[in-house]
Amino acid sequence: MQRLAWILIVQVCGLAAAQAAQPLEVGSKRFTESYILGEIMTQAARTAGPAEHHEGLGNTAILVSALAEHSIDLYPEYLGTIELEILKHATPSGSLDEVNRDLAPLGLGAAIPFGFENTYALAVRSDLARTLQLRSITDLSAHPELRIGASHEFLGRSDGWAGLKERYGLPQTPIGLDHGLAYAALARGQVDIIDVYSTDARIATDHLVVLKDDRKYFPSYEALVLYRLDLPQRLPEAWSALQALQGRINTGQMIAMNAAAEIEHRPFAAIAADFLSGRAEGRGSARAGLWTIVFGGDFWKLTREHVILVILSVSAALALGIPLGTLAAHAPAIRSPIMLGVGVLQTIPALALLAFLIPVLGQIGTLPALVALFIYALLPIVRNTCVGLLEVPHGLREAGRALGLSARQRLTAIEVPLAGRVILAGLKTATVISVGTATIAAFIGAGGYGQRITVGLALNDNRMLLAGAIPAALLALVVELLFDGCDRALARRVKRSSN
Repeated sequence: MQRLAWILIVQVCGLAAAQAAQPLEVGSKRFTESYILGEIMTQAARTAGPAEHHEGLGNTAILVSALAEHSIDLYPEYLGTIELEILKHATPSGSLDEVNRDLAPLGLGAAIPFGFENTYALAVRSDLARTLQLRSITDLSAHPELRIGASHEFLGRSDGWAGLKERYGLPQTPIGLDHGLAYAALARGQVDIIDVYSTDARIATDHLVVLKDDRKYFPSYEALVLYRLDLPQRLPEAWSALQALQGRINTGQMIAMNAAAEIEHRPFAAIAADFLSGRAEGRGSARAGLWTIVFGGDFWKLTREHVILVILSVSAALALGIPLGTLAAHAPAIRSPIMLGVGVLQTIPALALLAFLIPVLGQIGTLPALVALFIYALLPIVRNTCVGLLEVPHGLREAGRALGLSARQRLTAIEVPLAGRVILAGLKTATVISVGTATIAAFIGAGGYGQRITVGLALNDNRMLLAGAIPAALLALVVELLFDGCDRALARRVKRSSN
């Protein structure tokens, strides 16, 4: 009996230790304010235990899928988005109690209002507003010549462009723009109107005029936390620490923090730390040079993540691609279906494939990224293996058969060595493709150089974009040089063996 008691004590202690070590998983969307709020939540939770920030995961659908699949525990969201995008309410009520009643069957809840609202709006340059006397969204209906640039999420949301066009009878047809690039397009005169968030710092700095929503189309977008209902019981200390954020951020503070990121180019983590410590937000700092950012403190971490993604995905593609290519070369009846299959997989848009894989695999991060990269690496390996084997002279195959070699022996001793350079070229193409495509993996929290690119897009910061793109390009160049060296070595070996 005493022994059983000790066993139970050890098990309970072990369970408690495992729970204590379990980190709070915080997500955020791919725009400035969400990055900052996600970082504030993460740092606040760390006062009570470990917490991880999976930043820039994409749009609402990806974040909700991540919640459903237990990949994250919570993320900053907006009341109107929850009602219209997640719950599909025909008419938003603005009632948090009603929202929580409808979220409960999904295993989700909304809580901890931060204290400010961030609504959608349309903005124009001040000179254009004066010239055309634009004051409200209704005024746009008289100017079909105006060019509208809208973020891709706004174009697809139920509370976005389609409903706005219908409510106001707008004649314009918008073009899709990344939110981070829209301000630059407006400043250059490439578009006349863009959708904005009301807490965007650049509304004031770019002297834009926000058009009045005179027909009350946009609902309340109170900023709060969307979380898994099991979180308060599972991580009570972290949940308690997050309660301190309720009502703590006003509109002016949020605009100042957005400005610190977008205009002063301060790191999200530093902005969050200043806010939580009570220091003034938005303090200026000298802009770091490009090469300082490229080889910053996260360089080796991002390099390791990127290289691991490439090596694992290409290795898996090689393990399957060579047998498939060999089968296609030796079985004409199924050659076309094999090549068609891997070709079709190559045409799937990367972001669509990543978004699809999250619910299928039940998680975000490395695994869906590896599967996507594996799929994209298959085609060049399968194709080059098949082509290389088909180019082996028929006479050499017959010579091997005359020597009594089995089909397997002919393949390994004659065909593969002669097709080696073509197969190697396919492997090189697959690897270079993977190096470039792996940057997309950051959109679902898999890390790598793409993490800098997503931040650069969110901030419209060319230095940060280059800080992600340059290492990826250099890695691709290193891969090219390594494979070229292998190709030359293989060519010399083939030449010696033929002599």
